[in-house]
Amino acid sequence: MTEDKTPEPVTLPPFDSARLLAWMTDQGLAFDNHEHPAVFRVEEGLELKASMPGAHTKNLFLKDKKGQLWLISARQDTVVDLKRAPKTIGSDRLSFGNETLLYETLGVRPGSVTALGLINDPDRRATFILDKALWDADIVNFHPLTNTATTAMAQAEFRRFLTLIGRDPVQVVDFGALD
Repeated sequence: MTEDKTPEPVTLPPFDSARLLAWMTDQGLAFDNHEHPAVFRVEEGLELKASMPGAHTKNLFLKDKKGQLWLISARQDTVVDLKRAPKTIGSDRLSFGNETLLYETLGVRPGSVTALGLINDPDRRATFILDKALWDADIVNFHPLTNTATTAMAQAEFRRFLTLIGRDPVQVVDFGALD
């Protein structure tokens, strides 16, 4: 008697930087990718960013008290007050998500958090919030899943990226108006 063995489902590894950029090219998305030394915090990359046009970003991977995950992408100079944000975005009290949860959800390590990591979250575990100042920028710059490069995209291309990965519509919050 032979056993009927159903093959295990194939789970692709999360997108890495090379696979992301290849996918974006295959989708016809226009972008410029700039490689550079690793940058872990907004302040570290100011000199590098000075030569790259557009709005540069800070990205916060958060978890609320009830376990809901959040990704906030904001202009690097936007103040995101984590004590006031819950009321605005509809979350419970926020804290930073740990490294394991970050990798499981967005496929990135600390220092490489990016809205482009949403490609690794097809189940939409993380609620995406975009800063209005970033939404209004002509060109946006994000890490392409690694902090050793910056990918610049026109706003229309970024919005198309979000549509292609099923993240349209986007919740846009004017964090600047909270002051």
